[in-house]
Amino acid sequence: MSLTLISASDVIARYGEFDTLIDARSEGEYAEDHLPGAVNWPTLHDEERKSIGTLYKQVNAFEAKKRGAALAARNISTHIEAHVLDKPRDWAPLAYCWRGGKRSGSLSLVLDQIGFRMTLVEGGYKAFRAAMLLDMEVCAARLQFQVICGTTGSGKTRLLQALRSAGAQVLDLEDLARHRSSVLGALPGIAQPTQKRFDTLVWEQLRQFDPARVVFVESESKKVGNVAIHPALVESMRNSPCSVVDLSLEQRVELLLEDYAYFTANPEQFCNRLDALTAQRGKVVIEAWKALVRQGDLRPVVQDLLVAHYDPVYLQSMERNFVQFAQAKTLAPADRSVASMQVLAGSMLGA
Repeated sequence: MSLTLISASDVIARYGEFDTLIDARSEGEYAEDHLPGAVNWPTLHDEERKSIGTLYKQVNAFEAKKRGAALAARNISTHIEAHVLDKPRDWAPLAYCWRGGKRSGSLSLVLDQIGFRMTLVEGGYKAFRAAMLLDMEVCAARLQFQVICGTTGSGKTRLLQALRSAGAQVLDLEDLARHRSSVLGALPGIAQPTQKRFDTLVWEQLRQFDPARVVFVESESKKVGNVAIHPALVESMRNSPCSVVDLSLEQRVELLLEDYAYFTANPEQFCNRLDALTAQRGKVVIEAWKALVRQGDLRPVVQDLLVAHYDPVYLQSMERNFVQFAQAKTLAPADRSVASMQVLAGSMLGA
């Protein structure tokens, strides 16, 4: 017998030591969030878990446990046949479930009896998440951030992508959040991750960064769409040195028309998004913008959005929240093109 129980903090400290991370929860729980790199071997599938829960409440715990054991045994057998038969004797996986350990414990007991060196997470996913959020604070405090600021459409994301291509450490929160961080920033057909999933994705990035090297990050607010950035990370970003991307208004309008081309292709979608600004801009302004959009004349609408809405709000936010914004260095790409951003990234990195 070689079944080992370890704490969630030890899992974080020893993250790369396990051959396979096995999430024994249902598909729905796994989709909401899971340990980075974990595979999903449900001991009970979504509908099975639901039916057992109903049996537990409406009949009694004993009947629910009998039925649950039968389903779990069947599913564990399927996982062994599909994933374990080719594993060598020294295969050393880690397993977890939600909290109590019954589902991962059942799977681990069988694998342990086969002869594998099994490790179980004490407290399961719930304990891991608590430990991960604490470790996020440690990561945020030890890293050196360089905040890329700039008004909407100035090319911050393009610059981050160029910096990453040039070998820099980049934390792209909008990419992880699947959102462009504005009222109009939702990506068509792409759902944002859950808050739990977003937190884990950010932590996974942070823990891989070298503290001796700068991490470039965009000047985000506390939320990116519907997901919130960890308060410790927000604080570290807001206290870090800033650089401001300076691009002409004309270039910014063209950049936004390129990046938001799906609005050109679907004017009504753009109009629906503009409705969210009615409280700030007034119905008359919004209806005038929508009329131009429906005529295919998006440029004046985008320019008005920048000058009248986004720019004042953004600059006030930067001055209020980012401690070193007043001392920010200006970054002036030749234009909005990817090539110009690559040249700028190279100069920033001393290439």
